[in-house]
Amino acid sequence: MRIIERRRVLAMGLYGAAAIIALRAGVQPATAQARIGAPAPAFTLTDSNGRSLSLADFKGKTMVLEWTNHECPYVGKHYRGNNMQALQKKWTKQGVVWLSVISSAPGREGHVTAAQANKLTADRGAAPSAVLFDPTGEVGHAYGARATPHMYVINGEGTLAYMGGIDDQPTARIEDLKGAKNLVDAALSELAQGKPVSVTSSRAYGCSIKYAS
Repeated sequence: MRIIERRRVLAMGLYGAAAIIALRAGVQPATAQARIGAPAPAFTLTDSNGRSLSLADFKGKTMVLEWTNHECPYVGKHYRGNNMQALQKKWTKQGVVWLSVISSAPGREGHVTAAQANKLTADRGAAPSAVLFDPTGEVGHAYGARATPHMYVINGEGTLAYMGGIDDQPTARIEDLKGAKNLVDAALSELAQGKPVSVTSSRAYGCSIKYAS
């Protein structure tokens, strides 16, 4: 009986330690609301130009949510390789709303001021429709965002159509952009053609999001 109790206590201890490690690594709680085929979680956030923007503001529009952290080497791969900017420009020209979301808490890696965010956009030649701030992490947690970049595609009906990695090459090497299958581009292309998205989810890769908690 004592052996069984010891094992039970040990198991509980290991579970608790694993939970703490997961939280520190940026793994999100199981309360995330985002599900493929379900309405995307509503939000209202302030952008880098001081505007208050809501999901409802873009009703009827295809949208991309891009969780980002300019200090993350995985994000750097896609910006230094001009992959993210090219994708932003391609699809915003076709009427897609592209929102870059920063959930890094104040004082943590990736957190920037509005002025710094706008400078980053200009310096990198980026072209999001807006850069949104989520300092409390509430929106990131609602979507289950856990990495930068973590990508979400929302169709014109407000339904989540894709969530996961930007492509199928989970590395920080620029050279791996060549030959990678861009899953976000594929999802947007299929939606534009009136087709169902064939790959609706994938494993998001990158740096853990530096949430406040």
